Amino acid sequence: MAHLVLDKIKSPADLRGLSAADLAGLAREVRALITQAVAAHGGHLASNLGVVDLTLALHRVFDFSRDHLVWDVGHQCYAHKIVTGRRGAFENLRTAGGASGFPHPAESPYDLFRTGHAGASISTALGLALAEKAAGSGLRTVAVIGDGALGSGLALEALNHAGGVGADLLVVLNDNQMSISPTVGALSRCLTRVRTAPGYDGLKQDVRQALGRLPLGGSLTRAIHTFKESVKEAVVPDHVLERFGFRCFGPVDGHDIPALLEALEEMRHLAGPRLLHVSTQKGRGFAPAVAKPEAWHSAGPFTEQNGQVVPDEDRDEPATWTRAAVTELIEFAQADGRIVAVTAAMPEGTGLLRFAHRFPDRFFDVGICEQHAVALAAGLAKGGLRPVVGIYSTFLQRAYDQLFQEVALQGLPVVLLADRAGLVGADGPTHHGLYDIAYTRHLPGFRIAAPADRGELAGMLRLALEAGGPWLIRYPRDRVPQADFSDAPVREGCAETLRRGRDGAILALGSTVAAAVEAADRLRPDGPALTVASARFAKPVDAACLGNMLLSHPWVMTLEDHTGPGGFGSAVLEAAAAHGYDLRKVACVAVPGDFVEHDTRGAQLAAAGLTAERIADLARALAAKT
Repeated sequence: MAHLVLDKIKSPADLRGLSAADLAGLAREVRALITQAVAAHGGHLASNLGVVDLTLALHRVFDFSRDHLVWDVGHQCYAHKIVTGRRGAFENLRTAGGASGFPHPAESPYDLFRTGHAGASISTALGLALAEKAAGSGLRTVAVIGDGALGSGLALEALNHAGGVGADLLVVLNDNQMSISPTVGALSRCLTRVRTAPGYDGLKQDVRQALGRLPLGGSLTRAIHTFKESVKEAVVPDHVLERFGFRCFGPVDGHDIPALLEALEEMRHLAGPRLLHVSTQKGRGFAPAVAKPEAWHSAGPFTEQNGQVVPDEDRDEPATWTRAAVTELIEFAQADGRIVAVTAAMPEGTGLLRFAHRFPDRFFDVGICEQHAVALAAGLAKGGLRPVVGIYSTFLQRAYDQLFQEVALQGLPVVLLADRAGLVGADGPTHHGLYDIAYTRHLPGFRIAAPADRGELAGMLRLALEAGGPWLIRYPRDRVPQADFSDAPVREGCAETLRRGRDGAILALGSTVAAAVEAADRLRPDGPALTVASARFAKPVDAACLGNMLLSHPWVMTLEDHTGPGGFGSAVLEAAAAHGYDLRKVACVAVPGDFVEHDTRGAQLAAAGLTAERIADLARALAAKT
């Protein structure tokens, strides 16, 4: 497709010379480029298509080479990247050396924060606004946040503070009635009431046309503004966010570029906390994404012409850990009416939508409120139920205090299914689940399990639901091995030996077991003969298995799809030290401590030394030293 307008855009400054027709043409070309890039490499499609017009309008009105623009979550920044000089890198989106799928300050000064979690934009933008006030710079600050993220506790805390201090801050509310799934909660209903108020849009247009025929002076301009606000108050219900001290404008059609430009120009010259309510359509311009925005929120490669997903074995849905975990959970829930499920705006991503369809009265979607999800689960457990919280490992971090205060300290039977644990591939460092062992292992009473196969997953979930106290079961964004490595039952704190040898031992956790077994089998003909065990638990560590390995083998290698400090290897070293074993015999292999950039999961695992080939190489090197 020829890009007649886009080829002229080297920086946002080039937008200011475009006519309204050119801007509309540019929006179509940007949408086409986004669709093309996501079709080739995967990415967040529906959310990005929905904000193209808004992005162009923002960059047309403000100079973000000086002013500040903060995107909430950041999964809607594709158009922003394209018009801020990164078109070439964008065409290799989410691949090694290409553009990140989220804002990345190392890519461009137009990106202020590395973001990937919802709800923080108003807080960070408020900090910028207060810093500019202290400096007396007069620079403007804009935060763009979605209606789903607006319901998060952090966003509401920031609104409360911003309204209280009267900060010079513009919040643009991108209201598409969706987070990843449809937005839930009372705040969503309030926004719907504002968005659907009858009569206002037509009356506003009539007033604009009538007033446009009058000569304007300063006094008359102020009177017109007052009259417009009076009309709005008479027709539209109070905007809920006005109660936070914000001057609220809109709703404005988020795909009407002239209307967006008019509203933004008016608000650019105002001071204090103000909010522009923009109504957009998720997936705009690509019919399959409009029809099913949830399915096209984060898409794999697809055929651009018809939206047919390109087959990819890494996205083989029937064999994913996510699907397997929910299938097992449904089986247990059929037999135990106490089992309920909780998610934080991720019913599809965590697979719990299937549970919700089966047990609608036993399913709770709390919106993008991970802290509340965990605290709610604590209350459900205290009331005698058996709550299971399905949540991505990277988002569980947001509820750390609740893990401590409401769950661990109370000793409550809350089961956490930490999906996307470990390296996640193209989404990069904001979404890797590399820290869950470290931030839960030190909490008294927690058990931390990681299955190597479907049988271990089922056994761990059964134990977790039957036992008291908190459990965390972690599994990756990957496929489940086709066959179980062992049919031995899962017992709390007990590892399972899968291969036996005398030249060295591997104690592997969770998803690394498959690579460890493959490495041992590769080496068996002429290399060192290895013992391989599935650790099954990061807490408690099987001290008996570890002791036997250390006493009967020259070295023991630990493997984990997790960062090293505080992880499984650290737990093994602590256990070895407590029993007086020689720590020099332990070699810990984990994900390096630096942030891991976007790439394929396979490439990331190889870089961390967690593939069968790399494990075999390390085993040879260790054997050569003994």
